[in-house]
Amino acid sequence: MAQSMRDKPVGQSLLASLPAELPILPLRNTVALPQTILPLMVGTERSVRLLEKAVGGDRLVGLLTVKEQAEDPMPGQMYERGTIGLIHRVVRGEDNELQVLVQGLERFKVEAWTAVDPYLQARIQLAPDQDEESLEAEALHRSLVQAANAVIALMPNLPAGLGQFLDQIQDRRQLVYLIASNSRMEPGELQALLEQESMNEKMRQLLAHLAHEKEVLSLTQKISEDAQEAMGKQQREYLLRQQLEAIRRELGEVDETQAEAPQYRQKIEEAGLSKEAREQALRELERMEKMPPQSAEYPVIKTYLDWLVELPWNKISDDNLDIAHARQVLDEDHYDLQEVKDRIIEYLAVRKMVNERGGKSVEQGDDGQGEQSETMGAILCFVGPPGVGKTSLGRSIARALGREFTRMSLGGMRDEAEIRGHRRTYVGAMPGRIIQAIRRTGTRNPVFMLDEVDKIGMDWRGDPASALLEVLDPQQNSSFRDHYLDVDFDLSDVIFITTANQLDPIPEPLRDRMEILHLDGYTEYEKTHIAQRFLIPRQIRANGLREGEILFEESTLRTIIRDYTREAGVRSLEREIGRACRKAVVQIASGEAQTVQVTPDDVRTFLGKPRYFFDATERLEIPGVATGLAWTPVGGDVLYIEASQSRGKGQLTLTGQLGDVMKESAQIAYSYAQAKACDLGVDPELFERINLHIHVPAGAVPKDGPSAGVTMVTAIVSQLTGRPVRSEVGMTGEVTLLGRVMPIGGLKMKVLAAHRAGLKTIILPKRNEIDLDDLPEDVRQEMTFLPVEHIDQVLEAALLQKTVEPIATGGVDGVLPKEAIPTGSLEPLPVDGNGREH
Repeated sequence: MAQSMRDKPVGQSLLASLPAELPILPLRNTVALPQTILPLMVGTERSVRLLEKAVGGDRLVGLLTVKEQAEDPMPGQMYERGTIGLIHRVVRGEDNELQVLVQGLERFKVEAWTAVDPYLQARIQLAPDQDEESLEAEALHRSLVQAANAVIALMPNLPAGLGQFLDQIQDRRQLVYLIASNSRMEPGELQALLEQESMNEKMRQLLAHLAHEKEVLSLTQKISEDAQEAMGKQQREYLLRQQLEAIRRELGEVDETQAEAPQYRQKIEEAGLSKEAREQALRELERMEKMPPQSAEYPVIKTYLDWLVELPWNKISDDNLDIAHARQVLDEDHYDLQEVKDRIIEYLAVRKMVNERGGKSVEQGDDGQGEQSETMGAILCFVGPPGVGKTSLGRSIARALGREFTRMSLGGMRDEAEIRGHRRTYVGAMPGRIIQAIRRTGTRNPVFMLDEVDKIGMDWRGDPASALLEVLDPQQNSSFRDHYLDVDFDLSDVIFITTANQLDPIPEPLRDRMEILHLDGYTEYEKTHIAQRFLIPRQIRANGLREGEILFEESTLRTIIRDYTREAGVRSLEREIGRACRKAVVQIASGEAQTVQVTPDDVRTFLGKPRYFFDATERLEIPGVATGLAWTPVGGDVLYIEASQSRGKGQLTLTGQLGDVMKESAQIAYSYAQAKACDLGVDPELFERINLHIHVPAGAVPKDGPSAGVTMVTAIVSQLTGRPVRSEVGMTGEVTLLGRVMPIGGLKMKVLAAHRAGLKTIILPKRNEIDLDDLPEDVRQEMTFLPVEHIDQVLEAALLQKTVEPIATGGVDGVLPKEAIPTGSLEPLPVDGNGREH
């Protein structure tokens, strides 16, 4: 075995005297075919023993392909059909591997496995191919030769005479196996071809494979030709450009790049750039002049220069400082909002006075540096619930001043580059949205509204709120530097206005740079006037109606406000008015009417069934129910806090999705009632025999905050004493463990919600009494306000003197007789002629 073994004569006699059993040599990733020569590398111990045995005998082995990869395949892991092979040569190579040359003789199938050790042996039976002489067989033979020649023609590395050799082969069996063994067929396809009985079917299978191979080779050749053609075209264009440049130099002409340079130089001179921006632009222009237009950097520099020269470096629109005109514009566009209007008028008055008396808008400090005055550079922030007119105020300010207006929404913004832009090292870099908006307006001093500043996000891309610190700081934004431009741009003349629904999400440093103006909700009276002056005319125009074709009575608007909207603003109210207008359009367009008048009785016909009910229907004078006032991001609201008792062991249950602070308020209320049981007329031992349950509807809405403390105490005491709470009374205030009533926030919005709900008396903390000055005049006239300092004053004013049996207990003992309940009343604040409480 150390050297090549000598061949023995081979002939058909070997198949004639074929033994019943043959040693089986497993093949991996290859298939042996009859009438083909196959080189093999054998290294497993079992296969080496098989070859050593076979070479010493008749040199016949059975060649089967392995289905499942294994080190030593077993019978079930190989196909049952294979090829009988004649070993021609065996040479031992490196690593004790055998290099074997085998000739395939004939197909066979395994009848039974007879041994697996020391090597595989099986009883076999010959399975010759079924070949017949017919016209179909002749046609398939010719088609196979033609397909093979077509594939050979697409493979330039094959010998030129191979096609002629195939034409001379008359034996179909030899032709099929020759083509199959030299084609790029997968082992599975070759095995399927080997197992096919009919020679005609084998030829059909080969024709399908050759057709696919032809398509792949054709496409590959086309791709190669296109690539070579493109490469040749680029080389040809390069040579032509070099020749064209030489010709132009001889003729004294300039190319396109040289023609663009003077144009950009002229634009730079006319753009009024700052000194830094002008130097940067000229440096970039010099770089552009030295590079060909085909360079990847050329369009990048060109775009950068376009941004620099198109920014309004010195274009400032003149302000209309007519105070009377400004008042007229603001009153035309918005109803009420007097505080905001006064602040805008103050801004205009200061600018007018500075221009007339000094001609400067900055004051010179000791160091010679100009510092913009706080009044001139104030950043206004409108805070209020949705629909109260925060965004539209910005347009009104711009119209009053005669300035351009631009708006940018910050809601959901998470990328700092949205504010400062991307650096030019990034592909597709652009300036930030601040610079883009300034370029669109065409002036350096527009009114710039930053909407939803409380909804800015933050993630790994940066913090846009931090990027806004420079933009919204009057002391810094005179040298705002965008990452894309990388030069200072003066934003000090821009009037920045921000809007927000809540102040809490705004970072403290950003909030400190802004002047906060609160826009609270509207009263029913104000909504009615807003609808008559603004909403109805706008919806008439939006729906193609003319003035007078639809009429709304004032009582109709009040019905819509009460039964179809529940909001601090007027956005839903305008939608309902639009729905009514569309119903009227249908009637007028169909000829049913020429004028439509909407009365309170017609509202349900136009808008469907009411979605809200007047809150007075929910206020029942039963023990354990108290009316509280709450603040939400979309305005004030009314809460009905319920308390019930049942037999138990002194447990307190809280429901209604309450936050931690509100749960603590409930615990404080319970502890206070327990500590003051005797003073309240309740048996102290009652707390050991009952369970108390406090619920705050609606249960699906999360609630938190300390301002419901007095309401919870009132509800608990009402339930324990059987004294109902007055139905027209609403209350708010934080309560301490000793019964002191602490101040709360959002009083105006809470009172407006109480006014919408029909409450007549409001109990509030004494220290919030000063906030009553912010209420509208009509609200102060219609409601009574009781400032308190202690919870005893709340109970004295809110609870009725009559005692009824608590509903939840069914008569739990422990309530003292009615005579034992302290009586008295808390006098309301006296009201002067202007409706102000003292």
